[in-house]
Amino acid sequence: MPPPPSEVTEILHRMAGGDAEGLDRLMPLVYSELRQLAARQLRNERPDHTLSPTSLVHEAFLRLTGHGPVSFEGRSHFFRVAAQSMRRILVDHARRRTAQKRGRQHLVTLDAALEQSLATSSQDILGVDEALERLAMLDARQARVVELRYFVGLSIEETAAVIGASVATVKRDWMVARAWLQRELSPGE
Repeated sequence: MPPPPSEVTEILHRMAGGDAEGLDRLMPLVYSELRQLAARQLRNERPDHTLSPTSLVHEAFLRLTGHGPVSFEGRSHFFRVAAQSMRRILVDHARRRTAQKRGRQHLVTLDAALEQSLATSSQDILGVDEALERLAMLDARQARVVELRYFVGLSIEETAAVIGASVATVKRDWMVARAWLQRELSPGE
């Protein structure tokens, strides 16, 4: 059972104030949820991926907390940043793998639901990341909606709460962003 959001938020605020012991109290409270998040993100990777959910959580946690005092607005902000950190780790991993292989490029198509399984190679995850970066330049909120829905696995309602928008706005952004990404990632475009 996850801890109350207020407990995690309180620890995050103490850490921002310089509480050195906050990290020791935070990790046990968020580890299970971070591991679920990592497992969800790795489900979209190739089956022989060398990163495990545990190693992805540890790497993301180190990136989040390893550079001095951290400041998060609250629990949802922490998990949003953690998801982005995991995405960056997977993209960096894919880039390194691609640089080693220098194989032929393979384009990926996102299915209509976008949440469904995506059989990805290193090239695929790079293509998705590049398309998401382009979308962020056009509409940052839509890119955040895709990150939260696809990479974090939040529902429409949870996404609306995290970004501070109405459910109708998130539904519209999700529909438009999904269509835009599908067009961007379609072969032959």
